[in-house]
Amino acid sequence: MIMTSKNDLDLLREFTRDESQDAFSELVQRHLNLVYCAALRQVRSPQLAEEVAQSVFCDLARNAFLLKPDTVLTAWLYQVTRRTAINVVRGEARRQLREQIALEMNEMNATADDWTQIEPLLDDAMSALGAIDRTAILLRYFENKSLREVGQALGTTDDTARKRVNHAIDCLRDYFNTRGVTVGAGGLVVVLSANAVQAAPVGLAASISAGVVLVGATTAVTATTAKVFAMTTLQKVLITTAAAAAVGTGILEVRQNSRLRDQVQTLEQRQAPSAEQFQGLQKERDDARRRIAALTDEVASLKANSAELLRLRGEVTQLKAAPPHSMEMASQALVANANLAKQRLDQMPDKKIPELQFLSDYDWLIVVKDYKFENDEDYRKAFNGLRCTAKNEFGNLLRKALQGYATANDGQLPGDVGK
Repeated sequence: MIMTSKNDLDLLREFTRDESQDAFSELVQRHLNLVYCAALRQVRSPQLAEEVAQSVFCDLARNAFLLKPDTVLTAWLYQVTRRTAINVVRGEARRQLREQIALEMNEMNATADDWTQIEPLLDDAMSALGAIDRTAILLRYFENKSLREVGQALGTTDDTARKRVNHAIDCLRDYFNTRGVTVGAGGLVVVLSANAVQAAPVGLAASISAGVVLVGATTAVTATTAKVFAMTTLQKVLITTAAAAAVGTGILEVRQNSRLRDQVQTLEQRQAPSAEQFQGLQKERDDARRRIAALTDEVASLKANSAELLRLRGEVTQLKAAPPHSMEMASQALVANANLAKQRLDQMPDKKIPELQFLSDYDWLIVVKDYKFENDEDYRKAFNGLRCTAKNEFGNLLRKALQGYATANDGQLPGDVGK
């Protein structure tokens, strides 16, 4: 069934959506001549050109669902044909069949002088064009589309399409001129229209269409499909070459992965000293913070002691100015108050704290001198004062001990002060 009213993308969608063999066969009929001739110019062997054409349309069947909605199928097939043909020429098949290809090249030479000079350079010249220029030439002269159809395919007006085609022709002429082939614009147009796409061998389209197994949108052509094609000697060579290329690719990936692992290990080794230095800086920062806190406490304590010293000096001055018997009586009163506080504290063990053991007699006298112990409130205030003084005294002793330890250990403080 021929579906001439549908464009290429409609046929592709029908093929991928409905698994339509007729849709794919129509695509093959439309584009086989272009694919075959492009391959033939590259490989210089009808047999190889047939193989390339089969491979190209197999790629189309595998990748039809991946093509973008704005894809120009002619341009896509042309590029895939060129890549496939180059791979074949570079492979083992070219070395094994060089003599046969040379003979066939002589048979394929065109009779027209211009085409004889242009043909060997045409596909390289097409490859040198920009993507849009190349598509314009393919549509206009390889498929003989009108300027309106070219403009629609490129999404431009007829006039813009004409300018694009003329620019592309000029680029091709410049390419040929630099390689010693002089041809006019009109002559180049005539030669391309007459010779760029010729009829493929009879029966090749049916062979390709029958060999492609229908695939879904996400299903690739299976190995069973490949068995449908006649396994020629050349095909075996191509498959062997492809397998060797796959093995080579795997080896290359392994080497790349190994090199990447080595680079990661090198970076980790380089970063290790930096991490250690960072940890050392953090430790030094924490030590500095602790020292600053200790110095801050010491400064506060010195300020408090200075205030207390000034107060005591004032009291001493007052005592010196007092009569001798007054000083004696005051001393006795202080001792009596201290004894009262000690006796009362013995009766109230819940008010005691371990730090009281660090109080001297002088500390007791200083605290209790302000209280007459006539009521419980005096005792409560006195006990609070004693506890605060005892804690301060213990703190002074602990600070001195830590400073002595740091001095003896290069500025390092003990990790556990309980030991």
